[in-house]
Amino acid sequence: MNPRSGRTIPMYFKVSPEEKEIIDKKMELLGTHNQRAYLRKMAVDGYVVRVDMTDVKELAALLRTCSNNLNQIARRVNSTGNLYEEDIADLKTRYGELWGAFSSLLSKFEDL
Repeated sequence: MNPRSGRTIPMYFKVSPEEKEIIDKKMELLGTHNQRAYLRKMAVDGYVVRVDMTDVKELAALLRTCSNNLNQIARRVNSTGNLYEEDIADLKTRYGELWGAFSSLLSKFEDL
């Protein structure tokens, strides 16, 4: 044990082959190979979370697009007084996509 690390108390425990397999699978999912660091993190914090933010970034981009479209339509309506059915249909479609993406993301969070 490296006394410079501040970790001077060794802790040992035994697991069954099935438990070892579960630990290995969870480490693989997390993308870590350092078993000691993984087990220490689990013991100290109780959990390790790795979040893929791809869906959140896509949702933010879709929200930005919807907001930009709405702003453009509002400017035109304010300056010309014209609101077209195509504008309303486009907004409904985009906001439907937005809510669909949001619902999908919430489902993924529920699975955590």
